Amino acid sequence: MAGVQATHQQALDEGRFTIQRCGACGRHVYFPREACPHCGAGALAWVEPSGLGTVHAVTTVRRKPADGGDIDVSLIDLDEGVRLMSRVEGVAPADVKIGQRVRARVAVTAGRGLVVFDLEGGAR
Repeated sequence: MAGVQATHQQALDEGRFTIQRCGACGRHVYFPREACPHCGAGALAWVEPSGLGTVHAVTTVRRKPADGGDIDVSLIDLDEGVRLMSRVEGVAPADVKIGQRVRARVAVTAGRGLVVFDLEGGAR
């Protein structure tokens, strides 16, 4: 396994969520890259984020009940300053709202890890 995406996926498959932090400018980076998109430095280290974030945008993907039913697709702003696309689990898609606080976790299915979110402090 080689490359930053493979390293990131391996951590997810092990149940660990990591992002990168630039050693030159100090900013966090996500999705994994070879060089910092902010300053161009190649000194990126893997760090575990707090996992806390805020729903920035949300939409509902309509699916047949036989296919698992509707799911939400959300853009989440982590407190570290990066944005990622995922979903909020444990609540109906219509109950996911912009501005809600969420916490990341890694869901591993059939050996493959994926970052998903739960509402922080339960449903609101």
